[in-house]
Amino acid sequence: MHVFVTGATGWVGSAVVEDLIAAGHEVSGLARSTDKARALAAAGAHVIHGSLEDSDILRHAAQNADAVIHTAFNHDFSRFVENCEQDRRVIEQLGAAIEGSDRMLLVTSGLSGMASGATELDQPKPVSPRQSEAAAHVLSQRGVHVAAVRLAPSVHGLGDHGFIPILVRLARETGVSAWYGDGQNVWSGVHRRDAARVYRLALEQGVTERVYHAVADQAVPFQAIAQALAQQLGLPAEAREREHFGWFANMAAGNMAVSSVRTRALLDWMPTGPDLLTELNNPAYYTHI
Repeated sequence: MHVFVTGATGWVGSAVVEDLIAAGHEVSGLARSTDKARALAAAGAHVIHGSLEDSDILRHAAQNADAVIHTAFNHDFSRFVENCEQDRRVIEQLGAAIEGSDRMLLVTSGLSGMASGATELDQPKPVSPRQSEAAAHVLSQRGVHVAAVRLAPSVHGLGDHGFIPILVRLARETGVSAWYGDGQNVWSGVHRRDAARVYRLALEQGVTERVYHAVADQAVPFQAIAQALAQQLGLPAEAREREHFGWFANMAAGNMAVSSVRTRALLDWMPTGPDLLTELNNPAYYTHI
């Protein structure tokens, strides 16, 4: 297939691009800057110069591909509501571009609002302004061949710049690696290359579902995460109140652990990367954080 990827130079998107190309697919990727374009070309993808604000470029790229994978999201949390609206708008534009065809669209979501142990058939409670799945649902009602990939809160790997690095920086700044309450709230995790394969396998099998779960470690206690960080950073590990975590408090205190049994069976997907705690106990993980 020829696949158009947004966020093609991002943490998840770059792994998706590499996985697709390694499997023999042709990839076109969106790149905002010269440096990002150069990296994308080096990976073997066709470069489409533009940003999420370029609606005409998005439309033409989607119409010229067999499938679209949307991984781009602006993670400037000071503008989170605006960025969620941009994400919804881009999903609408991509869906409109392929409406009436058999082209496929995969969008990216998370686990906020999902009950612990939830499956791919369960729906999240609307606790976040992010509207990825809601936008995908609207498109599906119009006959667009669309599905969402729900990513674990920790999509980890060497070079990680996701949520765990936020905790690493907070620990270094405050001198303690902390958890909230009894620390038994749980996160799930997945290695970035395992997550990338979920997108590819879903496309190759024709996007038969509405939701896929890119989750390898279903339930890792937050206390265990904090203790692993403390050991590697040489800091104490202790409970702290919500105020300690600032704007990240809801994430630090949240339960984000779902089942991926259905995704594994449907896609014959078996995670092979290191689990989250193994990753966090590797000193090399902290080199660039």
